Amino acid sequence: MLTPQLVTGTLIGIGALVALATALLLAVRAPKPFAPALAVLQGTVQLAAISLILSNIIRSPFWIGVALFVMFTVATWTAARRLGAYRRMVGPVATAMGAGVVVSLAVVFSTGAIEFSPRYVLAIGGIVIGNAMTIATLSGRRFVELTGDHWEEVEGWLALGARPRQATVDLVRRAVHAAMVPTTDQTRTTGLVTLPGAFVGAVFGGVSPLEAGRFQIVVLASIIGCGAVVAIVLTRWLAPVRVRPATLHN
Repeated sequence: MLTPQLVTGTLIGIGALVALATALLLAVRAPKPFAPALAVLQGTVQLAAISLILSNIIRSPFWIGVALFVMFTVATWTAARRLGAYRRMVGPVATAMGAGVVVSLAVVFSTGAIEFSPRYVLAIGGIVIGNAMTIATLSGRRFVELTGDHWEEVEGWLALGARPRQATVDLVRRAVHAAMVPTTDQTRTTGLVTLPGAFVGAVFGGVSPLEAGRFQIVVLASIIGCGAVVAIVLTRWLAPVRVRPATLHN
């Protein structure tokens, strides 16, 4: 239960960590040094709001669906914005993320790996959507960067008569691999380097460590399955390049 002392300690700890990060970024003159601090502030406000909302809708399938839709919409917008022209990218990003999320969750619940109930749909759906956003950003940006860096090779293939998709096939493979590396490393080192949030949260909630571990590995497998679909669908959508991509700055 939250107490005034606990809230005060939390705010002090968060403030100290944010101040440390901001001071270090300012010291090295990093671009946008206040961005992490603003992100923490925004995340705090959003988590407080969603915590209040979820306490009232956690058992309602309709409102769970609304919550997931909002999550997916924001995730799509965020990833598309990171890839440059938002209006042009929102369709490919939404399609890739939607395919990955639907396939991943369909496998999880249809096989009985996790009980199909509103709270689990929300929990796993939110985690998978968040990671789908990250992988869409990584794969899309990496493909654009590789295409720009190797544009002479792409032009050479096009001059030899290759179709645009054929000219970038190797770049697609490399972008997919790069996007999957963080997720693969996270899964490989789970329990050795990190204790994932789903596992820790389940244990703190009173679930046995064995059951929490089972839940966590299902979540990690869901992320990997979803990520593979997202990265492949998005990069293949972007593959038919006819002009050199603009440099990404955001």
